[in-house]
Amino acid sequence: MKDFLIRADDLGYSEGVNLGIGKAVSNGLVKSVGVMVNMPSTFHGLDLLKDYDVYLGQHTNICLGKPILDPKLIPSLCQNNGEFHTSKTYREAYRKGEDFVNLDEAVLEIEAQYHQFVYLTGEKPSYFEGHAIASPNFFKALEIVANKYDLPYLPMPTGEESISFGKAEIQLSIPKNFEVYENNPFSIIENTVMNSRKGICHMLVFHPGYIDAYLLRNSSMTTVRALEVEMLCHPDTRTYLEENNIRLITFDDLIKS
Repeated sequence: MKDFLIRADDLGYSEGVNLGIGKAVSNGLVKSVGVMVNMPSTFHGLDLLKDYDVYLGQHTNICLGKPILDPKLIPSLCQNNGEFHTSKTYREAYRKGEDFVNLDEAVLEIEAQYHQFVYLTGEKPSYFEGHAIASPNFFKALEIVANKYDLPYLPMPTGEESISFGKAEIQLSIPKNFEVYENNPFSIIENTVMNSRKGICHMLVFHPGYIDAYLLRNSSMTTVRALEVEMLCHPDTRTYLEENNIRLITFDDLIKS
């Protein structure tokens, strides 16, 4: 028996994304969902999941929408319109070897998002990590807040090495060929099964969702989200995992193991 953790990111991104995640959860393969607590559609997403046995994580977001805090308190994170800098801006800075994120400001906003998570869900996150950007100061700030509140921090993988979470080792599955993956998301499950090992948890991170106008305006990841919903809900996917002796687990399982 080998352990897989199937996670869905971006709850709250938009109502279309929420609906896709909701379907993936209702069909049973997705048991862990990352929540973006600063978005207008967060309430809608959490309401869709309220009757399901799902483990919610804080998918800390500093590159989409408006912050929890007043933008004047965290100027390094925000554009002149009061919204976060985009992921494109972060990517361009990273390529230049720059990190414009102020550590103290990042700590303030991440802490505010943590308090918002607890307010919205009534509990601490099952896991605690960051969304979509490469910034050393962002990662440092996540660790600072996680240590302060004793949160189950999931470090950002920097390569193919495993990462520690609780008492477990996690290996993130990354598509070998993104063009193939975008046309057939099931390919990453097949590749992970073929290369899986006992004694390590293989984590597959999906971004299921349906396409709406907000997603089209703000994300380069569009049609593949709908294909992921279809794949995660298809009975053949579950059958394939069962036939290959794959056990689906959660972050709570990893902490308790």
